[in-house]
Amino acid sequence: MNDLIYKVALTKIPLVGAVTAKNLVSYCGGAREVFETKKSHLLKIPGVGERIATSILQKAALEDAEVELGFIENNGIRPLFYLDKNYPQRLRQFNDAPIMLYYKGTANLNFRRTVAIVGTRTPSPQGLSICEEIVEDLVPYSPLVVSGLAYGIDVAAHRKCLEKGLETIAVLGHGLSRIYPPQHRKVALDMCEQGGLLTEFASHVGPERENFPMRNRIVAGLSDALIVVETATRGGSIITAQQANGYSREVFAVPGRVKDKFSQGCHFLIKNNLATLIENVEDVAKVLRWEKQGDDGKETKPHQPELFLSLTEDEKKVVDLIQHHEEIGVDQLSYQTKVSSSELASLLLNLEFKGVVRSLPGKRYVLC
Repeated sequence: MNDLIYKVALTKIPLVGAVTAKNLVSYCGGAREVFETKKSHLLKIPGVGERIATSILQKAALEDAEVELGFIENNGIRPLFYLDKNYPQRLRQFNDAPIMLYYKGTANLNFRRTVAIVGTRTPSPQGLSICEEIVEDLVPYSPLVVSGLAYGIDVAAHRKCLEKGLETIAVLGHGLSRIYPPQHRKVALDMCEQGGLLTEFASHVGPERENFPMRNRIVAGLSDALIVVETATRGGSIITAQQANGYSREVFAVPGRVKDKFSQGCHFLIKNNLATLIENVEDVAKVLRWEKQGDDGKETKPHQPELFLSLTEDEKKVVDLIQHHEEIGVDQLSYQTKVSSSELASLLLNLEFKGVVRSLPGKRYVLC
């Protein structure tokens, strides 16, 4: 039995969420070991009580996982365990990140630039127009665009991305055995060839109401920034914006007319310093320090001189890694350089002062 079945089985244990599952893996030494550990040892793990320990030993989770694996293999789905290198690094740093994601698509989930676009399911004509304009203006920056495939702003953003050649990801509030709403099936299928579909839910899980706030945290965590186009004060986009703030992501909101219902949520975010007011994509690019890209896919910016010859050996090691990956997170840098977190923080700060590297949201770095 390969290790994947044990990883999937962790998601099938009743009462076990992301935090407890990670505790199990950490204490036991791996997903397989969780199911081979004695009950007396399991009960010593934080968050594990009698019911959870008994469920693990009964092996029903492994049987459920075997069924799930059959669906995965038959439908070209990629399971992403939270310790896998292809798991979204932006998301992995958070305690509540799912231990398993199910992905069908072609886009790199660790793409160097990602931005989420969200908003109401019932936008005004002006809101739809602004959403499409935002996507068009994002094209020179070539980001991966994330949304939720819902009616309104979500699907408008996805459709415009497909039209303009931008890769776009839909984070779903259900399993991949269906598309919800079904009216967006054609868009979803097209996205599998120019982006993808991502979910934390097993194949049989339907679009239950309580799933969507959970879906929204993934939208927020996957992205460098979140753009709210139109929303009421109680809209799901407000929840996503609050989650993005909790994840230290940049949040932007498009203002509207004072008495428009679906501008009131954006105004609420702006007034309460939960979002930055934007009038165009250039406002977003300025905050994120994005440069437009040329026809060759490289940023169109002034020619930079050769990197400083006065770099220390450790600084050169860091610069070489960033150059190799184009964009890299601080955890991966620490692991690959074998430099301690405190020393690495000092190295990166010095490199920023020298104008060699710059930081991005989510503790990620690129060369200047």
